[in-house]
Amino acid sequence: MDASADFRGKKITVMGFGLLGGVGDIAFLAESGADLIVTDLKGEADAAPSLEALKRFPNIRYTLGRHELADFRGRDLIVKAPSTPLDSPFVNEARKEGTPIAMWAALFAGFARETGATVVGVTGTRGKTTVTEMIVAILRAAGKPVIQGGNIRGTALLPRVRELTSGTVVVLELDSWKLQGFGEAHISPHVAVFTTLLDDHLNYYHGDRSAYLADKANIFLYQTPSDALILGRQCAATVIEKYGDRIDAHVVIADEHKLPDTWTLCIPGLHNRYNAALALSVARALGVDDAVSKKALESFAGVPGRLELVRDANGVKVYNDTTATTPDATLAALDALRDARLTKPNVILIMGGADKELDMSALMAKLPEVKRVVLLAGTGTERIRADLPDASVFHTLADAVASAFAHAEKGDVILFSPAFASFGMFKNEYDRGEQFDALVKGRA
Repeated sequence: MDASADFRGKKITVMGFGLLGGVGDIAFLAESGADLIVTDLKGEADAAPSLEALKRFPNIRYTLGRHELADFRGRDLIVKAPSTPLDSPFVNEARKEGTPIAMWAALFAGFARETGATVVGVTGTRGKTTVTEMIVAILRAAGKPVIQGGNIRGTALLPRVRELTSGTVVVLELDSWKLQGFGEAHISPHVAVFTTLLDDHLNYYHGDRSAYLADKANIFLYQTPSDALILGRQCAATVIEKYGDRIDAHVVIADEHKLPDTWTLCIPGLHNRYNAALALSVARALGVDDAVSKKALESFAGVPGRLELVRDANGVKVYNDTTATTPDATLAALDALRDARLTKPNVILIMGGADKELDMSALMAKLPEVKRVVLLAGTGTERIRADLPDASVFHTLADAVASAFAHAEKGDVILFSPAFASFGMFKNEYDRGEQFDALVKGRA
């Protein structure tokens, strides 16, 4: 498919270079002949890699270190960045003029639907990345042409429009922010997956849980009776109670019990059997034979940074769970690694970071069961520090890792599962995980 004509000569403002592929998408618009303004709160120094990648395009001008209302007036399209404030005066300025507001994933999904491709979308507070990767593994094992996108670092979607055919299956991981774009476009995936609904991003939604769910609901609100909605049992009752009269798709409810008992996964935890059951339900909705799904799921090795076994260091197993940015995620990791055969705690937990204003009480009640807690400094850590008087607080990850190893014995587990966001000490959760891997692998 050639989508360049849709953008040629159009005046487009892009908010933010983006972490997950925005530069590639901006390049696609520039190559298509759009008149572009890229505005980013990062200054020129921080934006240098993006500017270098786009320097060949004379049809882009930049506003850096700030946004300006003038850049949102008289435009044909605004491409909004994820996590743009709900009350952004800049987006509202464009809305006053009736300017369409879009986001990258929704733009791509729109083109996919035009070509007759099948769009699968996965959302949920926890599990969406693992379920997405499981679905992709199954579809590739089945020999289907797959385009994967969404929350994948450095992966631009728009350049892949050229690959779309009626036989393509597009699998998108969609957080609540990306689903704002689906709401703007009034579209939903043909097959929608809603894994779990837990508290997250309440700082962004000003404590309004219903607003968080409302954004996520865009994954099914525009489906038709010929579409499928796969609901994880954890969130099914809430979703149906709130939106049941607006669900037109065929609904399937799945949990770990829907995965055959004889299927053995190589990744730990009941939550991963739950994830696999959701992926299996998608495969069935797409007509994939269970034998193919079984082989793909049983060989699935997991996702980097999601309860990933990084190293066995002289009998101490070290797991990287940097994507655990909520207390529920850390609880799931602790449950997955609990060894019922042991009579004493054997997990040394490295946690802490930037506050997301989430309820920490359930996790705090669990922490007496671990051998030791090592804290990374941050606004969230300050909130719980008084309840953990025996835990040391470190201002560098290197010192935290060194402390964890100093207290570890053969048979112990070191679990890096922060339960908080990465802002402040790290660029993002990926940077946090990469630094952890390097420190662990670099130890003698």
